[in-house]
Amino acid sequence: MLAATMKIADRLRELGLVLPARPLIPPGTVLPFGWVRVVGNRALVSGHGPTNADGSIAKPSGRVGADVTPEQAYDAARLTALAILGSLERELGTLDRITAWLRVFGMVSCAPGFQEMPGVINGFSHLILDVFGQERGQHARSAVGVAELPFGIPVEIEAEVQIA
Repeated sequence: MLAATMKIADRLRELGLVLPARPLIPPGTVLPFGWVRVVGNRALVSGHGPTNADGSIAKPSGRVGADVTPEQAYDAARLTALAILGSLERELGTLDRITAWLRVFGMVSCAPGFQEMPGVINGFSHLILDVFGQERGQHARSAVGVAELPFGIPVEIEAEVQIA
């Protein structure tokens, strides 16, 4: 449980979690937008996928229910949460500025017939709740299935947080 006075960086260390480097995109790919856009007291986070510690795209890739198991996709959603936290920390200077998680939109690349998208995106939600606690970490959320995601990633997540 997150103590009210605990710093988020300390909580990450306590949980044994490390934020990855800035996401690396494949050569030749142009993304004409930032990973995080701050407007007033909100930070809107562009879609992120699962990354390794060096920022490279994490494996496995493909569709959940065919190439990727639901358990692997859950883990990919956790890695995506860490990628988003890394981007937020780089933009905000500290994750302690986050006063509330507002909205999360999770997309899962699904094989035909796969319908367990909420369970996959739970990987993201569970990590955010573990790090920020129930009061700050609770968020509205959607989890939808899609036919394809960029670069073959199994999960893509965007978010919105309130900041101080």
